[in-house]
Amino acid sequence: MAAVLPFHPPLLDRTDDSAQPSARPLPAERLRYLRECLGEGLCRQLGLFELPTDFKLSVVVPVYNERAWIAELLRRVRAAPFPKEIIVVDDASTDGTWEVLEQCAAACPEIILIRHAVNQGKGAALRSGFAQARGQVIIVQDADLEYDPADYGRLLQPIIENQADVVFGSRFIGERHRVLYFWHSVANRILTTLSNMVTNLNLTDMETCYKAFRREVLRGMRLKSNRFGFEPEFTAKVARGKRWRVFEVPISYCGRTYEEGKKIGWKDAVSALYCIVRFGLFD
Repeated sequence: MAAVLPFHPPLLDRTDDSAQPSARPLPAERLRYLRECLGEGLCRQLGLFELPTDFKLSVVVPVYNERAWIAELLRRVRAAPFPKEIIVVDDASTDGTWEVLEQCAAACPEIILIRHAVNQGKGAALRSGFAQARGQVIIVQDADLEYDPADYGRLLQPIIENQADVVFGSRFIGERHRVLYFWHSVANRILTTLSNMVTNLNLTDMETCYKAFRREVLRGMRLKSNRFGFEPEFTAKVARGKRWRVFEVPISYCGRTYEEGKKIGWKDAVSALYCIVRFGLFD
């Protein structure tokens, strides 16, 4: 059986002028009706799918000094129409983020809080969150507003329809994005190309935050990177697993400036290059 969820218009569910359909779970009876009217192929192209009754999503959010953004980000995550737990790992923030998180968690039982005593980095925060995840599928969600939780349906559809085990959300295959740093995009494409060379995958955006995957993908995977090296390390170890089916779907992206709190820099690009070689060829 499928979960009976409130029906939302499956197309143009954002408030902007994007013309990209957004995937959504539908109640079983409504999906059957639409399949009879439109055909199964068109329904799948429109991103309409059925959600299993026992489905649960784990959203893991690493946080460091995001007091200005975190409450709105959690509101958007909560609005995503999926049964879920939201695991927020505060990596020793010093700007009052923890106090905001406590207020959010007090008002929402979906939110699970973890706090690091010492700042360790995104990769370490994700490891702490993954250890607590109990959903069948896990999504990595950055704590700023660069990535939109309205895209969860797109990320989850290939997994729920049993086409994929791991889904990368790409910022470079046909979706809107804020125009910002040229050299960041150049570095991203170089790192993605080098990663593809050692993993034999054909991704367009290895460095994307949005990675959705079945929880069993982590079984036996020993993640070691503490900072932003998580991205190439996870990609290399997924590829090394051989049996995992990897998909890529378009997502929207609203990058922020350094004045707005962007943290990644050129040192992280150098570290990513090291991680590509280390985890792709040796570790």
